[in-house]
Amino acid sequence: MNELNGHDIEDLRPGLSATFSRTITEADIVLFAGVSGDNNAVHLNEEFARSTPFGGRIAHGMLSASVISAAIANRLPGPGTIYLGQQLKFRAPVRPGDTVHATVEVVSVDLERARAVLSTTCRVRDKVVIDGEANVMTTSSRQRALATTG
Repeated sequence: MNELNGHDIEDLRPGLSATFSRTITEADIVLFAGVSGDNNAVHLNEEFARSTPFGGRIAHGMLSASVISAAIANRLPGPGTIYLGQQLKFRAPVRPGDTVHATVEVVSVDLERARAVLSTTCRVRDKVVIDGEANVMTTSSRQRALATTG
């Protein structure tokens, strides 16, 4: 563990997993539209959204995917982790009021480079709504020790 209670690369093993959950609120959708500039009517206009194949408003895909970022930053590997890349597949819509459960699981670890590959899955109830893979750089107790002795 690092001083921020994040997992160092030396702590990670394939199969280690963690979950972070967040309910997507009306305020989240409106604020995300404002911050991102994505004002697509399928997110903001119920009358229009009812005429789409979704049958009503849906949350922005990237807003829903941001729960993965929270799982990585707050749970595994945790504080000190740097995102290097993320591949996503959007499988089903997330609606206002849905609780997104993002699970990250260690797939592989590169001790020398302090890098890890994580599988990422978001569920609403029992349905997978997003899946993919993240590449991250983590903290390293070995690198910290070398920096203080070298």
